[in-house]
Amino acid sequence: MHTDPLPDLTSYLRKGDTVMWGQATAEPLTLTRALVEQRACFARLNLFLGIDLSGTLRPEHSDHFRFMSYCGAGGNRALARAGLLDIFPTPYSQLLCEMAHAGNRIDVVFVQVAEADDDGLHSLGLANDLLIEAIGQARVVIAEVNPDVPRTYGERRLHPDEIDVFVPAAFAPLESPYSVPSPHEERIAEHVASLIEDGATLQVGFGGVAEATLKLLTNRKDLGIHSGIVGDALVDLADSGALTNARKKRNTGRSVVGVLMGTKRLYDYADRNPDIVLRGTRETHGAEALRSIDRFVAINSAIEVDLTGQANSEVANGDYLGAVGGAPDFLRAAHLSRGGVPILALRSTVGERSRIVASLSGPTSTARCDAGVIVTEYGIADLRGCSLAERVRRMIAIADPRHRLQLERQAYANR
Repeated sequence: MHTDPLPDLTSYLRKGDTVMWGQATAEPLTLTRALVEQRACFARLNLFLGIDLSGTLRPEHSDHFRFMSYCGAGGNRALARAGLLDIFPTPYSQLLCEMAHAGNRIDVVFVQVAEADDDGLHSLGLANDLLIEAIGQARVVIAEVNPDVPRTYGERRLHPDEIDVFVPAAFAPLESPYSVPSPHEERIAEHVASLIEDGATLQVGFGGVAEATLKLLTNRKDLGIHSGIVGDALVDLADSGALTNARKKRNTGRSVVGVLMGTKRLYDYADRNPDIVLRGTRETHGAEALRSIDRFVAINSAIEVDLTGQANSEVANGDYLGAVGGAPDFLRAAHLSRGGVPILALRSTVGERSRIVASLSGPTSTARCDAGVIVTEYGIADLRGCSLAERVRRMIAIADPRHRLQLERQAYANR
């Protein structure tokens, strides 16, 4: 990779600017590391962070930075624990729009792009996602050109005139390797997979359950993908012939994703491959796009779920670990989809504590009116159309047996 000194950003950023960059694997490391190194040159900057896989930013960098995010994932966790992360608890489909309405517009965007194609344009490579809207808001767009970033089919390619500064990449793109699922996650994945029929279109979160579920679906027919994030398991699904996207009314024949969050195997698959397209959040999470999908299966996670189906996906033991994220968008769409299945999947316990609870210990990220199918390693609780009493019975049945009696007592006391 290029080994020149880190670029000087001081001419392009102003006091009080809000700066954003591609999240997760799409983080332009040359630019973000330069920003940290040069932070003393800036009186104060607002940084809007997505999922952080790099650990570039640390609590001590708050001397010149204000940290904002929609999530506590990855390296953001340390910032949250230090009380330095200002969270926006907004559905993902509305995130940047609502931020701008409140005066938090994106002023500067860092993007990691592929080398120019035959048309002289630059693919956004590993993420379209929030970047599409952010680029539209920004005063300055700084592009890190990385030869190892795939040229993907995306919602837009950038013309050189749309980029204010070009910087050669000094680092390879980040990767997010597949994590081997635990036995508990494998059992959960088996239950989730049992709910997925031929012709379903899938949205998956990230983590062991999501990847393990996809690996169990290679014997299905005509599956589709419409998801904010995908990992390497998508390649297995495509190689098996199960992934065709043939039954989708919109983007027929194409997997639609916001961020590629995998390894070089996924990047090589996506490079110049018209069967997978990257889109911004209006397409990946927007109601207009989602309402067109039949048999939409949304697979999301939660930190804890109470006996009536409301879920906390944000806070555990007082620490902000998760997000509101796209779950409200996806779960509601799956409810409305013909043949759809809205799923929240989680382990029944963490340590000795039950994650099926009588009362949430954190915020309600998913209302009980949006609850659909809850899955643990002990089974499936389909709450759709159920009364509160029936919900309680079904939720206790998928809790760890060690906690069921106590949950029954608590449910009775709360009546």
